[in-house]
Amino acid sequence: MRRIIFHVDVNSAFLSWEAVYRLRHLGGTLDLRTIPSAVGGDQEKRHGIILAKSIPAKKYKVQTGEPIVDARAKCPQLMLVPPNYELYQRSSKAMIRILSEYADQIEKYSIDEAFLDMTGICQDPKETAEKLKEQIFRKLGFTVNVGISSNKLLAKMASDFEKPDRVHTLWPEEIPKKMWPLPVRDLFLVGGRSQKKLEALGIFTIGQLAKAPEPVLYAALKSHGLQIRKYANGIDESEVVTVPPPNKGYGNSLTTPADVTDPETARLYLLSLAETVSARLRADGAMVRTVEVSLRDCHLKNYHHQRQLPAPTDLTGEIYRTACQCFGELWNGVPLRHLGIHTSGVTRTLERQLCMFDPVDYEKCRRAEAAVDLLRKRFGQDAVKRACFVEAPGKKGPFVDHMGGGISREKRRVDYTKERIL
Repeated sequence: MRRIIFHVDVNSAFLSWEAVYRLRHLGGTLDLRTIPSAVGGDQEKRHGIILAKSIPAKKYKVQTGEPIVDARAKCPQLMLVPPNYELYQRSSKAMIRILSEYADQIEKYSIDEAFLDMTGICQDPKETAEKLKEQIFRKLGFTVNVGISSNKLLAKMASDFEKPDRVHTLWPEEIPKKMWPLPVRDLFLVGGRSQKKLEALGIFTIGQLAKAPEPVLYAALKSHGLQIRKYANGIDESEVVTVPPPNKGYGNSLTTPADVTDPETARLYLLSLAETVSARLRADGAMVRTVEVSLRDCHLKNYHHQRQLPAPTDLTGEIYRTACQCFGELWNGVPLRHLGIHTSGVTRTLERQLCMFDPVDYEKCRRAEAAVDLLRKRFGQDAVKRACFVEAPGKKGPFVDHMGGGISREKRRVDYTKERIL
């Protein structure tokens, strides 16, 4: 039986979800998808980049990931709306509920993409995909592209063909006609650096990559070159994974509103990051053996330093102290604009060997932090916070969010009473 894999991809996801919400729930009459518009962060808080754009904005060469200043220079009439990740998560879950009516094996690839294993479920894949696409639009108001093939790679490639609101096939026999003429940059896992190396070899199309000698690719790109050659020939044996694999590491980072010039403020940001990283570890029943600190200075230069822990931990205090040690050994005094804590060496055996030289009573601290986790879960993230994060009268700034990193507060939800809904 031939495998049938669908790849469902929301068209301009964040922008589309925002447009639908304004039209259906806020009384708006202007569809953001029909004008040059974009979802973007706050320039004053240095999150000023384009997160998603409309198709009309794309005609002005507005690009995802570019600074808002550059986007407005290309398109002065660009309408910008703030991000709302709570809305995006709700919209994604609503789409997955519809997809579950069509298949049992669903892999949520990202917040706006999913793979479905339709093998043995549908007789006419294209007809089923059209029905699925129309149902999503009818019930939820946004459009998707559906790619169909016999493996995940080709299905994903197919969904990237002409947009929006389309169904495309890319069966193995269609590869020479539909995929090989495309620029090599369009192939999955071929980034900008790989593209430059391939073009230096005279490889400009996916078809040329598919026929390139393996020794030449290995010499230029090592094992990655052999992998993308397989992809160029449509070879992919990966399964639709319904349960995501366990995390191999946990981390969070943040961009500061202003340059950090003193170690006390930097350590405050590190403590806020340690709070969120350790809370995620405890929620997943995991511990880590290695802590790494990453810094980006005002010249956009990156630094990294890591330390091994004497024993696996999930405690905020231990992760924070180790991060401070890394920071002290790493920072050269140049003002910072970005800090991160990343961990590795994950273990899920929640047993810690007792040591008489332990600086803390691990079990006592763990019970205390578990109690804090429970209070925050029941009464909100701000129910309990450390005194150093309290904005007391007369206290000098900067004021740091006590649980930093990840999706910042201003991106989690939007106060639409302050927004102009057209």
